[in-house]
Amino acid sequence: MKLAPAQLAKHLQGSLAPVYVISGDDPLLCQEAADAIRAAARQQGFDERQVFSADANFDWGTLLQAGASMSLFAEKRLLELRLPSGKPGDKGAAALIEYCSRPAEDTLLLISLPKLDGSAQKTKWGKALVEGQDTQFIQIWPVDAAQLPQWIRQRLSQAGLSAQQDAVELIAARVEGNLLAAAQEIEKLKLMAEGGQITLETVQAAVADSARFDVFGLVDALLNGEAAHALRMLEGLRGEGVEPPVILWALARELRLLANLSLQYSQGVPLDKAFSQARPPVWDKRKALMSKALQRHSAQRWSQLLLDAQHIDAQIKGQASGSPWSSLSRLSLLMCGQRLTLPAQ
Repeated sequence: MKLAPAQLAKHLQGSLAPVYVISGDDPLLCQEAADAIRAAARQQGFDERQVFSADANFDWGTLLQAGASMSLFAEKRLLELRLPSGKPGDKGAAALIEYCSRPAEDTLLLISLPKLDGSAQKTKWGKALVEGQDTQFIQIWPVDAAQLPQWIRQRLSQAGLSAQQDAVELIAARVEGNLLAAAQEIEKLKLMAEGGQITLETVQAAVADSARFDVFGLVDALLNGEAAHALRMLEGLRGEGVEPPVILWALARELRLLANLSLQYSQGVPLDKAFSQARPPVWDKRKALMSKALQRHSAQRWSQLLLDAQHIDAQIKGQASGSPWSSLSRLSLLMCGQRLTLPAQ
């Protein structure tokens, strides 16, 4: 049976189910849901705890044996099964179906695994976890960018703090969806708040920039035309010590692909066919980003931007004047389709 995360706290005040399943990809939210179940189990006398990690070499028979054996130390016990891959395999699927059909008495099984997609939920083992009569399936959904300020405000309120809107927005901008980082920063703010009030100045003084910058994230921002975000990521990469050649390699690789795809499309080749013939092929999850970028420039323009990338390579090697970082910023803006750009160097 499905249980909404918002209903979990109230549910745990009553009798506990034999099996709980936490499915999701956000570490903080999944951890907090598991902690709440553990705490409720302790309060209701589940004093013994045994943890299993179902890695590639896991013996699924040990889970069934644990459920069948009597505890030597406590009347009630908590078994935890962690499935990092989210794929139990044939033996694991059979074990999960068998356990959920006949849960052990005086035992609570807590299963943690990544988000189960629709196809996994339709398998026999997936249905046993999601629809089982004795199971409570808790799907943890990520907090998107639009919801993040409200989530932060709620966390501040739970910590006994109130914050100005601009302070909340600054926290959201700096942690960039990293909920664990946001929670950690709120804990720090508790020590600095005067009278429980959080101002913009308080956040500026206390919150570290916890945004997670990486080269591939920068490429995605460029493909999506997010100029301001891309420049901020570029500056973050520079601050983390990433060298210009690494960034240029990623941008040049993307520019070569875009120039080739754009040329084929201009010659009448359907975009899906061009994607499949590309080397390497364009993944399905990236097709929307690539399509959006291709609408921004002509094949000739993408080729020109690739020449700009070659000029940056010369700057990096000391064969041309100018700052590679300034040129990377300019190239990023051009890739995003910006007309007001930094001057060429």
